[in-house]
Amino acid sequence: MKRTITQLGIGAAVAAVALTGCSSSSSSTSGPDPKSAKATSVADFGGLDKLVAAAKKEGKLHVITLPRDWANYGPIMDAFTQKYGIKIESENPDGSSQDEITAITSRKASDRAPDVVDVGLSFANQGATQGLFAPYKVATWSTIPDAQKEPSGQYYNDYGGLISIGCDTGKVKVCPTSFADLAKPIYKKQVAIRGNPAQSNTALSGVYAAALANKGTLDNIQPGIDFFAALKKSGNFVPVEGKEATVETGETPILIDWDYKNLGYTSALAKKSITYKTIVPSDAAFSGFYNQAINKWAAHPAAARLWEEFLYSDEGQNFWLKGFAHPVRLDAMKTAGTADPAALALLPASSGGATAPSQAQIDAANKTVTAGWPKATS
Repeated sequence: MKRTITQLGIGAAVAAVALTGCSSSSSSTSGPDPKSAKATSVADFGGLDKLVAAAKKEGKLHVITLPRDWANYGPIMDAFTQKYGIKIESENPDGSSQDEITAITSRKASDRAPDVVDVGLSFANQGATQGLFAPYKVATWSTIPDAQKEPSGQYYNDYGGLISIGCDTGKVKVCPTSFADLAKPIYKKQVAIRGNPAQSNTALSGVYAAALANKGTLDNIQPGIDFFAALKKSGNFVPVEGKEATVETGETPILIDWDYKNLGYTSALAKKSITYKTIVPSDAAFSGFYNQAINKWAAHPAAARLWEEFLYSDEGQNFWLKGFAHPVRLDAMKTAGTADPAALALLPASSGGATAPSQAQIDAANKTVTAGWPKATS
């Protein structure tokens, strides 16, 4: 998704974040270890070996909304369990960033609450503002660009990509190469995005990209809503949550999604004799990163912190790279020579100039989409 892509500006968001402490809410002897729940770095455990021991004692990690085919998460979870012997409970893999925040607020210290979340920037800022996250700085903290991490460690970028157009060449005679193309009559009942943009960061990013392609700006997402309203009226827009399964069945032969997702579909669908192509639209280069955060009330606080250490190690970052995503530490790894060269070579080319909105712009866009999307696509 990014080679020369603008970094997502977490720095613009932190002013709105009410920094909170990281105390455990459980006083029960059977609850999480208070020391683990308060740890803000691996040094608080006395080193990585002691963090590993504490995590193994907890025995499991509860995650939510991590599809196995999303940015290589399946192999990542398998590698973590194999390396540390910690079972991962994975819930609601096809959920949204909002589902993750809701799961924390509704379950708090429950064993069923997610220990960690992977959310879009607006939801990361929302969770930090609500005091839902535990500050924690991974060992590789200094190699994460300042603009891509909340200063206290409540959340930080993990991987990112470019909004792209995926196309089943077996069902679409001429694949679109721009948002403008998607309005053509030949694409009737073929175009979809990944869910509801009022709830899904991916879908919101797709609408944002459409806005940029239609004289909108990062301060004005309305042209993107209008674009999809026109697609719905013409019959081109398919109002379902597009994903690999809907591409396979032919329900959504054209899917607007992150490039790493569409590229992942390409390899998966090839095994089913479906040729799927990924195109970065020529009239809109929109980039974005997701963010990691630890639930303040995590039932498995040591395992949560070990998970973050794993993800931000060279090993974990290369797993995302192998999933066609751009890990946040990629530049540092390229400098150090630790980025996987084969995976690096597979990243899609970009014409450059990709843009990412600030937190204030995302907040404004969310309000506009929440108010206007139902009417536009009803």
